[in-house]
Parts: sequence; structure tokens; C-alpha cells
Amino acid sequence: MNILILGGTGRVGREIVTLALHDKHHVTVLVRTPGKIQLTDEQLTIIRGNVLNKEDIVRAMRGIDVVISALSTDGSTTLSENMPHIIEAMENEGIKRIISIGTAGILQSRTSPNLLRYQSSESKRKLTRAAEEHHKVYDLLKQSTLDWTIVCPTYLPDGERLGKYRVERDFLPEDGIKIHVSDTAEFTYKQITSNDYIKSRVGIAY
Repeated sequence: MNILILGGTGRVGREIVTLALHDKHHVTVLVRTPGKIQLTDEQLTIIRGNVLNKEDIVRAMRGIDVVISALSTDGSTTLSENMPHIIEAMENEGIKRIISIGTAGILQSRTSPNLLRYQSSESKRKLTRAAEEHHKVYDLLKQSTLDWTIVCPTYLPDGERLGKYRVERDFLPEDGIKIHVSDTAEFTYKQITSNDYIKSRVGIAY
């Protein structure tokens, strides 16, 4: 399978790249600074570019079967600005499957079912900027023709892969406090061959 990974130098993205290469998939990463990729593998293609540049996105999409976006908000509007380029390029290339990493803030609130968690008292975070960015991406994907899944981890520390965690469609598993980067990467990667959460958000926590 030919997999395009955006955000391949980030904490979760790096682990997804490693998992995909281990399974002998062909992996393409689009990065501003290729030197940040510390891997050498004949199945790895590194493209220098910027996710905010439409032409770079189009170039990276050629021959791709599935897209994984592990991009972070970086305290900016990167996510909401690049997702329209990603969606357009995928639709033009006939690529249907995208798995994106979001945040637990855009899952449904249990206390206020008509609100998302970040909009309700369920979320303890005072700053909502990142969640607002992920909310825009969620809305954009819902309006697209793509087969999308948004993986929504809660607090995301580094830690060993435990291989055991709880997932729930549209909600954060009850009393979920954290999920390691490594397990988030594993679950996200597994979605390339799963149809369980097509056109859904999925909460993940221990």
C-alpha cells in the first residue's frame, strides 16, 4: 500500500512512519525539513514541501492509496488552511481514505450531548484554540466525499506501547484520562485496513 503521512516528524507521525515501514508499505512523507527524518529505508520517499502549499500537496498525492494526517495545530491555523487542499487533491486523485488525528475536545460531550466536549463543562482546558482548529477540520471532512476517520486522543504523554486501550465512537471512553503516543499511533495506523470507524470520530484512552 502507498501511504502518505503528513506530520511525519511529529511525535505520533514518527511512530506511524515506523509502523508502516515495518510492514513493508511504501511511505511518502511531506516535510519542510527533510533532515528531521532520521530513517533511511528503500520504501520511504521524502518530499520537501509545505502542507500549506497546494502544489506540494498535489505532488505528494500522486500514486497514493491512503492519507494519514498527524499534523498538529502549532498554535496556528495550519490545520484548517491545509485541509481544503488535502480534500481537493484527494478527490481529484480518486483517493478515498484519510485518517486524521484530532483531539478529545471535538468528541460529543456526555454532560451536554448537543455540544462538543471543548464547548462544555466536561473539558477542563481553559484554552480552546486547538480544539476550534480541529473542529473546523471535522466540519470540512464531514462535507467531503472522503472516507474519513478522526482519531481523538485525550492527554497524550510519551510512554511504552501497552497495546490495550479503550475506544468509543463519537465519545471519549468514560473516565479516560490519558493515552500514550505509541498506542495512539498504533490505533491510527491500524485504521488503514479497517472500516470500523468510517466517517466517524473515535475517542481513545486507557
